[in-house]
Amino acid sequence: MPIKTDIWTVDAFPTKLAPSRLISEQLLEDMIVNAPSILSDEWMLIGRQEVTGMGGRIDLLAIAPDGALVLIELKRDRTPREVVAQALDYAVWVQGLNNDEVSAIYKRFRPGHSLDEDFRSRFGRLLVDEELNKSHQLIIVATELDASSERIVSYLSARDIPINVLCFQIFQAGDRQLLSRSWLLDPAQTQVNAVSAAATHNEPWNGEFYCSFGDSLARSWEDAVDYGFISGGGGTWYSRTLQVLEAGDRVWVNVPQQGYVGVCRVLAPAAPANGFTVMKNGVEVPVLEAANRGSYHVEFVDDPERCEYFVAVEWLHTVALSQAVREVGLFGNQNTICRPSTPKWRWTIERLKAVFLGADSGE
Repeated sequence: MPIKTDIWTVDAFPTKLAPSRLISEQLLEDMIVNAPSILSDEWMLIGRQEVTGMGGRIDLLAIAPDGALVLIELKRDRTPREVVAQALDYAVWVQGLNNDEVSAIYKRFRPGHSLDEDFRSRFGRLLVDEELNKSHQLIIVATELDASSERIVSYLSARDIPINVLCFQIFQAGDRQLLSRSWLLDPAQTQVNAVSAAATHNEPWNGEFYCSFGDSLARSWEDAVDYGFISGGGGTWYSRTLQVLEAGDRVWVNVPQQGYVGVCRVLAPAAPANGFTVMKNGVEVPVLEAANRGSYHVEFVDDPERCEYFVAVEWLHTVALSQAVREVGLFGNQNTICRPSTPKWRWTIERLKAVFLGADSGE
């Protein structure tokens, strides 16, 4: 059913706030540009009102930490079919953008600024040419969501099209207006779908998951092996894809810039740091007491958006970082979890099975 939120004041006699409307959706676009976290804490805006060459202009364009582009379209006064069709049409334009064109879009959005420099400042990593625009998401922003829009978007998402709706609702509180937001679908699934749909020659997904495990000051591969976990945190973009894993799933683990280091089977769904325990010397203890080779974003332990999330796993085979498998042609991605459906992924697993001699093939 269409998204609907109600808000009450908090006092002895709660009062339900009256729904309201914005003067125009142009105001919502301006608000997003001035405060992008209204849309997402994990994206950086890079373009606005760009001409597509297809008889229209996109509303907003953003970039994710892995170099994926995010097309953002406001519903405005269009019908459900019109806005979805427009977003899909513009996606063809987004998909065809090369690195120079993306950089030029950013220069028009922020004159005098460099996309490479601002990306590094925002995300703390280099924007690698090979990663830029290898996948994209379609986000429809609406102040009202009808049943038809929900059906269309849900249908496309179920078929791995990376599309979602962010519904903003407006409420009147005295002489001020308040804004709330709700996702139609789990953003983790849209993020995973973007990677799955990125290749031009997809094949049926083989059921094997990929994990990017960022061994750094924040987390330790040695801890992961010793205590049986994979993890991600520091922001929802890094942690939420862990939520797609279920008990029994098999995951191949890659440490960026190092190589593949292990394969595991998931034992339980993801849990935040303050609710995850491990075994140490035969005693069950909180993970942050046992795993001390990394910080695991302990400063955010009570923040569900930025804290580290952990998934309990059974290791089927591991190697030390010094023995990581790094070869030309192996699949790689910055998302913490994804389910690739490319020939390269199938070949990668076949190669890893040959190298990880102790790994359970599952066949």
